[in-house]
Amino acid sequence: MDHVDTEILVIGAGPCGLMLANELGRRAVATQVFDQESGVATAPQANATQARSMEHYRRLGFAEEIRALGMPGDHPTDVAYFTTYAGYELARAEFPSANQVKTRVRELEPVWNAAELPHRVPQSLVEGVLYKHASQLPSVEIAFDWRATGFTESADSVAVHLVHTQTGETKTVSARYLFAADGGSSVTRKQLGIGYMGGDAAERDFMGGQMLSVYLDAPAFYDVVKAKRAWMYWTFNRRRRALLATTDGKGGFVLQTQLRKGENFDAMTVSDVGRLFLQAVGCDIPFKVTGMASWQAGRALVAERYGQGRVLLGGDAVHLFTPTGGMGYNTAIEDAVNIGWKLAAVVKGQASPKLLESYEIERRPIALRNTRFAAGFADSVGLYVPSAAIEDDSPAGEAARARAGVYLGQHGRAEFTIPGFTFGARYDNSPIIAGDNTPAPADLPTVYVPTGKPGGRAPHSWQADGRSLFDLFGFDWTLLSFGEPGAMIAAFDAEAKARGVSLKHLDLRDDTVAADLYDAPFALIRPDQIVAWRGTELDAAGVKTLFDKVLGY
Repeated sequence: MDHVDTEILVIGAGPCGLMLANELGRRAVATQVFDQESGVATAPQANATQARSMEHYRRLGFAEEIRALGMPGDHPTDVAYFTTYAGYELARAEFPSANQVKTRVRELEPVWNAAELPHRVPQSLVEGVLYKHASQLPSVEIAFDWRATGFTESADSVAVHLVHTQTGETKTVSARYLFAADGGSSVTRKQLGIGYMGGDAAERDFMGGQMLSVYLDAPAFYDVVKAKRAWMYWTFNRRRRALLATTDGKGGFVLQTQLRKGENFDAMTVSDVGRLFLQAVGCDIPFKVTGMASWQAGRALVAERYGQGRVLLGGDAVHLFTPTGGMGYNTAIEDAVNIGWKLAAVVKGQASPKLLESYEIERRPIALRNTRFAAGFADSVGLYVPSAAIEDDSPAGEAARARAGVYLGQHGRAEFTIPGFTFGARYDNSPIIAGDNTPAPADLPTVYVPTGKPGGRAPHSWQADGRSLFDLFGFDWTLLSFGEPGAMIAAFDAEAKARGVSLKHLDLRDDTVAADLYDAPFALIRPDQIVAWRGTELDAAGVKTLFDKVLGY
């Protein structure tokens, strides 16, 4: 084989690249990460960490660290709708604060079936935690100020060509595999000749065109807006549609508004964007703009392919979302989790290289699904045009506000209570899933039906001692048994040992809730907490055949 400098080279130290570094580093796989920026992101960016991402952070041991970030623990995470922020409140969807989550996650078990609930925190703070933990892993190296200019692939390795953005120094680093999480303008994807498919920037009254993000400090906002505090504030009027996301609960915000005809971001000054903020507030208040950016809303784009040969792609390099539903960065996290255990298994010789082919087969349909759901939420909120009378102090205005309140209240509950969107993605057509012929639940964003049917997220249950079933899983493979373990357990242990695969057995005879959810005597759970197989007892030959399938042989 060619000499390589590392097993896996990752381009991009955003959430996808850093999550992959954590997955590989926890499995002691030599990994080098390069990013053209000078450090992790500092702008807040996304503000919604979904429950599934929080479960993965729990699996890695730092969910509580992330939940402590963002707003104070007692700050509401409500979503509220107004004419202007100083004007009329139209509707509100109420959600628990961080301090209430541990209690509420158990109370909401029939809805979420989850070990964790969502958390509202700037993506930049999450990236800081991902970076901290990845950089502490002995097999991981992370280097900033290095821009990838291209790659050269051979039969056994990939050579990545890099230039230092500050000094101009160039170097080439070789690896067994290249994973590019290098964003929507991915150099790697373009070199492979892979394009995007889907809808780009659909026109809407809101969330359908060039958007402006304004980062600002405005503690006086809380003096002006007398309504109960919220995490996200929306405006609905004919002059300035906007949303305002709280970043710290102390006066830090991100304003997002769609630019109107004649508004040009490239020509905008701090004074200009401040004027747009005050339009959304509805009165003058003191504030300080700390940054601004422009981006395109309304996108639902997915790459034609997720890689080629020894080069794989993830995150924004393969899917671009409109932010409604908050699934862009969360889908990227799942990309990293999915490919992480597979790359580790292949480079360690535990699995066939063909296992990596399942990455695109599993994840691309999920990107198509998720972008479709996100676009649907964008249509729901963005195609709703406020009545011209909505701000009037008149019977017509009162009626207009009542109509809008009913609509927006329903929309808010639908967009921000999305257990099906979060947990319901399935890999039923994957070649490494030992599927069965039982029907899959309907795929609805607001409803999640837990099922032990192979191909979906493993159902969750709370144990008698208060622990989560997920906390009992092994970091890699887990075999669940719900009756008398029998001789098959020894066959599983022997087969796993022969292949160098880490397998944990959980005897769950006392967990009647889980037994009902999995609906089989045994279930095999993948490292990414996906059900790979369920069924009755297998003989040694059957166990070998099963391992061959789930490991890509």
